[in-house]
Amino acid sequence: MGGTARRPMDADPRPPAPQPQTGTPTPRGRRPVAAALMLGMALAALDSTIISTAVPQIVGDLGGFSVFSWLFSGYLLAVTVSLPLYGKLSDTFGRKPVLLAGIVVFLIGSLLCAGAWNMGTLIASRIVQGLGGGALQGTIQVIAADLYPLKERPKIQARLSSVWALSSVAGPAIGGVLAGYADWRWIFLINLPVGALALVLIARHLHEPRRHRDGRPRIDWAGALGVFLSGGLLLTALVQGGVAWSWLSAPSLALLGATAVCAAATVWIERRAAEPIIPGWVWRRRTISAVNLAFGALGLLMIAPTVFLPTYAQSVLGLGPIPAGFVLSTMTLSWPIAAALSSRVYNRVGFRRCAITGMTAATLILAAFPLLPYPGAAWQPALIMLLLGGALGLFQLPLIIGVQSSVPWAERGTATASILFCRQVGQSVGAALFGAVANATLASRLAAAPDAIRPGLPDDLDSVSRALEHPGALSDRAADYLRRAVDTAVDHVYLGAATAALLALLALVFLAPRRFPVHAEGETESGAEAGAEAGTGTGTGTDAGTGTDGRADTTPLTTPEAGGPKPGSGPGLETGSPDVGSPDIGARHRTAPCRATPAPAARRPHSPKAGQPQHRQPRHRTAPRPSSPETE
Repeated sequence: MGGTARRPMDADPRPPAPQPQTGTPTPRGRRPVAAALMLGMALAALDSTIISTAVPQIVGDLGGFSVFSWLFSGYLLAVTVSLPLYGKLSDTFGRKPVLLAGIVVFLIGSLLCAGAWNMGTLIASRIVQGLGGGALQGTIQVIAADLYPLKERPKIQARLSSVWALSSVAGPAIGGVLAGYADWRWIFLINLPVGALALVLIARHLHEPRRHRDGRPRIDWAGALGVFLSGGLLLTALVQGGVAWSWLSAPSLALLGATAVCAAATVWIERRAAEPIIPGWVWRRRTISAVNLAFGALGLLMIAPTVFLPTYAQSVLGLGPIPAGFVLSTMTLSWPIAAALSSRVYNRVGFRRCAITGMTAATLILAAFPLLPYPGAAWQPALIMLLLGGALGLFQLPLIIGVQSSVPWAERGTATASILFCRQVGQSVGAALFGAVANATLASRLAAAPDAIRPGLPDDLDSVSRALEHPGALSDRAADYLRRAVDTAVDHVYLGAATAALLALLALVFLAPRRFPVHAEGETESGAEAGAEAGTGTGTGTDAGTGTDGRADTTPLTTPEAGGPKPGSGPGLETGSPDVGSPDIGARHRTAPCRATPAPAARRPHSPKAGQPQHRQPRHRTAPRPSSPETE
């Protein structure tokens, strides 16, 4: 194995926080917690889509048609702005209390939604539900990283991705069945038993080690309020701009101006806070900042398939709602499979190269969508989505694991929340941007329509979709012209998505470090990334570690008795620490923190007796270690 090496994670004047130590949990002990994590992920995914098919019944019962879109926007806004706060709280107080509190808030919001008596109370209850959903989305990913060492994380992350994909696809169908055959209130009531089961499993089986804190923990409430206000104003401007009012109207300009003022004030507060909600190292460290930008672009490009592909399938291909959903669902089939297999790739070539490979393929696939023939067959966009899901599976999961592995336990929640926050903001920006692109393309096409078919033509995407659903009032020529206009608008959206994919690719190529630094779970894990990148298995410096043939060897260092870390590998040592913060699943005891092994006493030089020959010891010279490319 290679020698010890110091691994600075970018310059930080503060000393590292003390890390909790524990034994590696057994696979059997992890199963109840993993089941609870998947239940929580299913809840968060279902409630983002399950309400879509029940809107007619909800509006018919409660009224409020003019503001029903806030049932979706309010939930999205609450989830997005709460992610950074939950990330910081989980680093400060531990994952378990934050996740339990999030599940309780989510269930309270679900109960309030089921008892809503008008549209205003339902929207307010959805915001409460979203505040709990933010804890579910952020903390579940962090606990998964705490439970499993680097070598096993792709398995649990692939399972969570599969649960998210299947729940998102099944959500509209479940919502339609409940609204049609029972009552729309059951959409929220079914969350109660599922959430209660997840709550019991987490409370009984997740045991985190005690953390040693220096003094009373401080929460930056002023910074949290600034993040809430800045994010809320920005998302409100993006969601309502071009819908409730025009982009250049007084409300839009006022919201954007207030967003800029609040963002500047938040930066000023965070720079002076002792424990900021969004610390500066999130953007100073090249690894995290590059992934933040790449995930923002990922959220941007995801709007093309999730929002505009169903419209394309129904308006251009003439499919019904269910077949159109199947066209999109092919992406959710290949995504988790590619994510599960991505470990075989990044263990050989590294996190960065694996993600670059996936995003390069995604860029080409998105750029190929406008080349599909008109009107084409349903299998053609389905194949595009199948390939796109595989490409994004190679992109997203390695970056999540890479960022989580590059930071210690005390920073993992904040780092994970930052990349999820950027993805959510990217989705909001993408919905506004690509909606404007589609409407501008349609307006241009409709303005250039022949005079014979121009009267009675709609003037926006929603009106075009409704007109094509009921084409009786249109001539065959007018209907074909509208289909071609929708086809062109969606093509332009996919070109914009390909541009966003290219931006993500550029962020990884030019901003991300060549080797992702890995905060070692043991000396063997630290060599996983370095060995994969260099192919030599030896090196020193920021990103260097040990390895043999370029493949990851991520076996945690444990004692044979209790599975605890080896003596002498505790926090603060140059050799790194074990997988800090890994919860002790199902165990009643706690493993004491490792202490540094004292250096052996220097031996006294041997003095030969008189008359005995003196033997000169050979001198051994140590070859200088090659420096890491990251530090050169």
